[in-house]
Amino acid sequence: MKKTTLEEFRQELLATGSYHTADSHCREIRAVPSAWTTFTFSLGVFHVFPMCMVAEPIGRLTTDRWAHYCFRTVQNAEKLGMRVHLEGWKQRQDYSGPVVYVCNHLSGTETILLPPVLLTYGPFNVVTKASLAHLPFLEKAAAHMGIVPIGRKSPREDLMKLLTVGCEKIAQGNSFLIFPQGTRSSVFDQKHFSSIGAKLAERAGVPVVPIAVDTRSQLPRTKGLLKKAFHDFGPVDPSYDIRCVCGPVIQASKAREMHEKSYEWIATQLESWGMPTKRLEKI
Repeated sequence: MKKTTLEEFRQELLATGSYHTADSHCREIRAVPSAWTTFTFSLGVFHVFPMCMVAEPIGRLTTDRWAHYCFRTVQNAEKLGMRVHLEGWKQRQDYSGPVVYVCNHLSGTETILLPPVLLTYGPFNVVTKASLAHLPFLEKAAAHMGIVPIGRKSPREDLMKLLTVGCEKIAQGNSFLIFPQGTRSSVFDQKHFSSIGAKLAERAGVPVVPIAVDTRSQLPRTKGLLKKAFHDFGPVDPSYDIRCVCGPVIQASKAREMHEKSYEWIATQLESWGMPTKRLEKI
């Protein structure tokens, strides 16, 4: 079985606007759910953090190296027999300026999957919870990679910080990635889909690009003795493929309009995959 390289991945993405795991680059028979399967896939996600922590002090951490670290998630998925599917990215390629990406948040997988994808279209910053960026020895690496930590204790302060930092970075040519749900959820609930991304886009005068991901192959751990220590690394089910679809470029307008359009697009895409959503009742 051949191993997909990041360079091959990007070439296909730029040439076609999509990527689909080739049979020659994927295990023929899918791995069965087991502790070993979970460990193997989780290691590919978790290893990004120690690798960045080691590379930063010796001056070897670059965005390209970060992308290669993150791409191991795709390689491990294919090694276990999962197919990785990306579609719709021609829309992003056709727009040359910075944007605000808004994405549903299902598991930790998309936070590692997206960097090698988004970096294909230019530099970007990502908003994460403050505790992640402040892990021992990871703070400098996180700053280097453009991670903007948000504390989540004061929504107003978080919004003002994001608008200030976000507009500065966007003015420098960087896009921004935001998970408006704030925390991971298996149900895409409109009530919990914050408008923070659309507000940043309105303030900066840039479009919103919605992204829909299906990373049900590894949902957070919700029960058992390992729930607290390994919450981010639940049991892996290789029967699910990994999907990531880029939506239309929603041109800059009022935040409310961009927010509603982005939620509707993501919800419709998730529903087409048989995933649960919950829209607000219209009065």
